Amino acid sequence: MRRLIDNIALRLYHILRDTGGNFAIATALAMPLLVTTAGGAIDFAQASFERGRLQGALDAALLSAVAKPDIASQRREALRFLTDTVPEDTDLDTALIVAGNADGSLTGTYAQGVPTNFLGLLGIHTIDVKVQSTAIANRNPKPSGACIYVLGNTTQAVLINSGANVHSEKCGVEVSSTQNPAFIMNSGATIDTPSFCVAGTQYIKNGGTLSNLKPGCKVSGDPYAVGIAEPTVSSTCTTSGTKDGAVQDMAPGVHCATTFNGSPKITFKPGLHIIKGRMIINSGSTVVAEGVTFYFPDTDSEIRANGALSFTASAPTSGTYKGILMFEKTSDVANNGRKQQYIFNGSNGETLKGVIHLPNRDVVYNSTTNQSNLITLVVNTMIMNSANWQIEPYTGADSGTGSEITSVRLVN
Repeated sequence: MRRLIDNIALRLYHILRDTGGNFAIATALAMPLLVTTAGGAIDFAQASFERGRLQGALDAALLSAVAKPDIASQRREALRFLTDTVPEDTDLDTALIVAGNADGSLTGTYAQGVPTNFLGLLGIHTIDVKVQSTAIANRNPKPSGACIYVLGNTTQAVLINSGANVHSEKCGVEVSSTQNPAFIMNSGATIDTPSFCVAGTQYIKNGGTLSNLKPGCKVSGDPYAVGIAEPTVSSTCTTSGTKDGAVQDMAPGVHCATTFNGSPKITFKPGLHIIKGRMIINSGSTVVAEGVTFYFPDTDSEIRANGALSFTASAPTSGTYKGILMFEKTSDVANNGRKQQYIFNGSNGETLKGVIHLPNRDVVYNSTTNQSNLITLVVNTMIMNSANWQIEPYTGADSGTGSEITSVRLVN
């Protein structure tokens, strides 16, 4: 390129030297335009070269980023890749846009100005270039040995009381406790699953039916220990206080210490619902939450549903919280040290679909279900009371270790 610029300058010099009179004057007057025109071609060629270089860098960044489990870590990975590629004074936070797509692919868009050498004479100091890339990861679901993961290494991590009836064709229960006893099962209960895997070897079984008990079993631990992006919780409440009325439509947002009077039908609209404090739903209410994720920012936050409740809920099928029905804050050590009770009451019927990640909760399950719940449930400890519970594995979440990446590729 430097040689091309030198050749243009040399030709202009010879034109001015070898011609005279008016032609020479006209040529001299036209020289800035000639230089700008020829130089502009060089500037555009340089911008085209830079666009190609940035396209290659963005492609590589997206291929690496799409393998990460959530949009926040995907963006961090893309930024890491591009940091050494772009000019030092580039504001990457604004120059790079990373967005997840409904099919699980990831799109990145990067824009910057390329400085000009010649077009500045016309007031054009940069040429804007923009590149875009989309990558997707091909995933295979990992074999899921469990629907229920009980993580607490405490005595009596699982208590199965009389009347508990749990059935599954495809997945079992994992109990991480190695204490004495790791679990207690009382008479009049039936746990019929492909596997009841217990890390410890000491337990108390006072009767009942427990299929496929495996003491001293190797447990896999929390399948969602990393990977679920925690949202920023606004200090402004979308709803709060007491809600009256037979029909309640709840928009996504922050719900602060909300109580529903009477026995309303409550519909949570699709999106992220942050439950801050205790939400109380009275006996006889009906809850519908399709395409919803519930997030609890601390262990004092919960949905406290009283008995005689109908509860139907499913996780989103796309977006940041694809497959996540309920989860809580786990990045705060102090919060993690405050295990709290969480009660599932749905005695008129409960249908759940999605991942329920509550590793800081001592869950009490009192529910009757009329059809199979497709869930992955992660808790600290668990009490199973009188319940008719049919469960099968949920494999529709992108976060965590519920699937493994077999390959990544560019879509365009």
